[in-house]
Amino acid sequence: MDDQVTKSVRYDRDILGYGAKPPKANWPNNAKIAVQFVVNYEEGGENCVLHGDAASEAFLSEIVGAQQWAGQRHWNMESIYEYGSRAGFWRLHDLFTTLNVPVTVYGVATALARSPEQVAAMQDANWEIASHGLKWIEYKDFTREDEATHMREAIQLHYEVTGDYPKGWYTGRCSANTVDLACEIGDFAYVSDSYADDLPYWYDSGDKAQLIIPYTLDTNDMRFAAIQGFNSGDQFYCYLKDSFDSLYAEGAAGAPKMLNVGLHCRLVGRPGRIAALKRFIEYVQSHDDVWIAKRIEIAEHWAKNHPFVKRQNRPSTLTKPNFVAQFGGVFEHSPWIAERAYEREMGAAHDTAIGVHSLLAAEFRKANEDERLGVLRAHPDLAGKLAAAKRLTAESTSEQASAGLDALTDAERERFTTLNSEYVAKHGFPFIIAVKGLTKDQILAQFEKRIHNDSETEFSTACKQVERIALLRLKDMVK
Repeated sequence: MDDQVTKSVRYDRDILGYGAKPPKANWPNNAKIAVQFVVNYEEGGENCVLHGDAASEAFLSEIVGAQQWAGQRHWNMESIYEYGSRAGFWRLHDLFTTLNVPVTVYGVATALARSPEQVAAMQDANWEIASHGLKWIEYKDFTREDEATHMREAIQLHYEVTGDYPKGWYTGRCSANTVDLACEIGDFAYVSDSYADDLPYWYDSGDKAQLIIPYTLDTNDMRFAAIQGFNSGDQFYCYLKDSFDSLYAEGAAGAPKMLNVGLHCRLVGRPGRIAALKRFIEYVQSHDDVWIAKRIEIAEHWAKNHPFVKRQNRPSTLTKPNFVAQFGGVFEHSPWIAERAYEREMGAAHDTAIGVHSLLAAEFRKANEDERLGVLRAHPDLAGKLAAAKRLTAESTSEQASAGLDALTDAERERFTTLNSEYVAKHGFPFIIAVKGLTKDQILAQFEKRIHNDSETEFSTACKQVERIALLRLKDMVK
């Protein structure tokens, strides 16, 4: 494969995300936090031999650590799930409608099809019903084609049962293909198969930009069914409250976020747990500047206020010739650094000035001493002959001018000339300093101080200054 066109090692994850400066959410009415409640409706869609599955369900029930029974019905497991549809759902429905709280339902299509009364109640309450896939089963071992078939069937069955196509999607027990398939197959306002952020974000699948509204597994009643999870309603309430308080404080400080609360009819729908949920909802409602919303409302808000903008020429997407052409001069007259850096693992986290710098600096540090010495010697003297002859690179010309080195007095120029000669004679390479932000007097003071250092110290210092110069250049180049 020609690495001049195709990248050799690319990391297909975005580790950075929004970084230190997330966008301001601008929630309606300047809310400090958006709170969203999800009711997962899975009962009747779980693994069961009656549904054509190979074994019974073993996930998210009162039987912590349950194992699947191959080819057999698990009566206890089935009845635990049935508690969710028969009793838990109605308890949740009564709580949310009484307190006038909007809800998004993640509805498994086959579960919805088996629960017409519950679906009617959801619709009467004006709850959003998003798709939770065709069946509540694991998709990690499905082929891409088989998962795509299930997704299409889920969308169609959802329409047949509810009268509307789903605007949101969450598989939950997903595969590595799920999000890309949702981009490809569905016309979704949002997809939630991510736990990567406290804010929505755009996922660029290449052919389509898909809004992702991340979900949560921590502020989620599923921890009642997990080892070392919540053992009591008080633990659930305290964790939700602490999460709310932290995010509310961040919003008050100018960085509003989103709090997801994940619920299951068979779990929090139990009498000993729902009281804690009620206390939390009332606690949230006691605060001003809170937006309790359905997920579709968050999606519509985000798409309007933070529309997708496709970024061109991201460093991690460049071909090797373009990468070298763009960054080959960052280290003075040393394009070999960019050539080697291109072969390193590169992903979205490298699409920033600091990200590209980390790649280039790593190769510079990895180089042998003669190679690094060559980079030092490629740098021009400060206010030297090349500057006078206007033969500096554009970057060096701009940098030296910013410090006033293009407007020296005769005495200053003579002093720089003398120091340049003495420094090179002593150390074997030019005096290097990142001049941006410094005055000529500050530069001269450093020059007169460092010239007395031993060459080993100066070599190390000069290398660090070269790296700093590269970073400053990249900050002007990569936005």
